Amino acid sequence: MEIKIQPMGATQTNCYIVTKEGKDLIIDPGMGATEWVKAHVTNPVAILNTHGHYDHVWSNAALQKELGLPIYCPKGDAFMLSNCPLGQPTPPSKPDYEIDGDETIDFEGLKVTFRHFPGHTPGCSVIEIDDVWFSGDFLFQNSIGRWDFPYSSGEQMLSSLQKALQIKEDYTLYPGHGMPSTLKKEQQGMPQWIEYIRSTL
Repeated sequence: MEIKIQPMGATQTNCYIVTKEGKDLIIDPGMGATEWVKAHVTNPVAILNTHGHYDHVWSNAALQKELGLPIYCPKGDAFMLSNCPLGQPTPPSKPDYEIDGDETIDFEGLKVTFRHFPGHTPGCSVIEIDDVWFSGDFLFQNSIGRWDFPYSSGEQMLSSLQKALQIKEDYTLYPGHGMPSTLKKEQQGMPQWIEYIRSTL
């Protein structure tokens, strides 16, 4: 599996191109991602969104149109693609497939699993391919996603961290912003985050 990374826009949102078995998957194409993606794919098959915030979906519409790609987005965030809750003028797009909870998609032998970890947004998910997590704005290196935005939920973030803390396997984390990490490393800080969130509820 080959992973290409390019931070996009003022928020430096990581856009990923994952290439495996001759297929390219585009994860979280943010602001200004269109030309970079077009220059670095040979057989693109889908656009995958970890969640619906504008800085992760801005180039959905252009890539969907120019490359004829389907969009896969968590069901709880599908409305954000055409109605940004953060007030940004996001080019509207419409998901072809709304992922409901934890779900595995098979792209002709290339298996991709969405793992639902709500809190940052209602649909916030990790995209799992083999032993890699594209963690969006759920987990970062030494940090977690904010839970004070419109449609965010501290209660759901608490539950999601408790769910993630129980996972025994390790994964390499490629977050929505910043540098890679591992799940085992981030699990070390989760009890402190859980206690902090509890104190804010």
